[in-house]
Amino acid sequence: TMDILITGVASGIGEAIKKVFIDNNHLVFGIDINATNNDYQADITNKEDLEKIKNDLISNNIKLDMIINVAGVHRMASLVESDYHMMKKVIDINLCGTMLVNKMFFELLNNNGRIIIVTSEVASFDPMPFNGLYNISKTALDCYAQALRQEVNLLNKKVITIRPGAVETNLSNNSLNDTKELANNTVLYHKQAHKFLNLVVKFMGKPMKVEKMAKFIYKVSIKKHPKLIYKKHQNIGLVLLSILPKRLQCFIIKSLLNSK
Repeated sequence: TMDILITGVASGIGEAIKKVFIDNNHLVFGIDINATNNDYQADITNKEDLEKIKNDLISNNIKLDMIINVAGVHRMASLVESDYHMMKKVIDINLCGTMLVNKMFFELLNNNGRIIIVTSEVASFDPMPFNGLYNISKTALDCYAQALRQEVNLLNKKVITIRPGAVETNLSNNSLNDTKELANNTVLYHKQAHKFLNLVVKFMGKPMKVEKMAKFIYKVSIKKHPKLIYKKHQNIGLVLLSILPKRLQCFIIKSLLNSK
């Protein structure tokens, strides 16, 4: 039996991962800003919130075998029109919150403990228009995972990066609603945002069942000799586009979104 800390457990991938670990007789300590039942209610960007949880774990003599970072948000945004505080919040949650969680709970991690960081398939791709903010946060998170891996490797601990593609979650549904909202509210990109929405609907592909993704993450997280990075359910269109030279990518996207 392992003791696992998981963020983002109130819904989506985090909730599904929590269920898989519990079903396999592991003890899970869940964190979420919208926590229910026995999970800890906390904002992962708030140091005081996390300090209380840490002290509670210490007082119960808990040592962690794994920290699984899932908590995150998605926003479609124009980088030159959107509210700065909203943009900063996305970076704070997706990047800084994860950094804070791992910093705070690292001392509770067992000698051969593991840190799992769930980023996104977009982390390894060139950004698309209007998805740039999310892309920036996840690419930075991916870079952080590698930097953390280099450091904790010196202490014989592992960091595993997982880059999931589209999954059937509220986050996935919200991305479509976000794109609709952007298309309706933008001044500079009214035509392009509507065309982008049609492209997203057409090329998004079938999202993976969240339970299937959770089982995959569980399986790789307990492997004796895991790979450093796992990719699952990638969008082939994004893969092919990212292979092209950047100038050609810009030309294709501009042609598609500016066409009459």
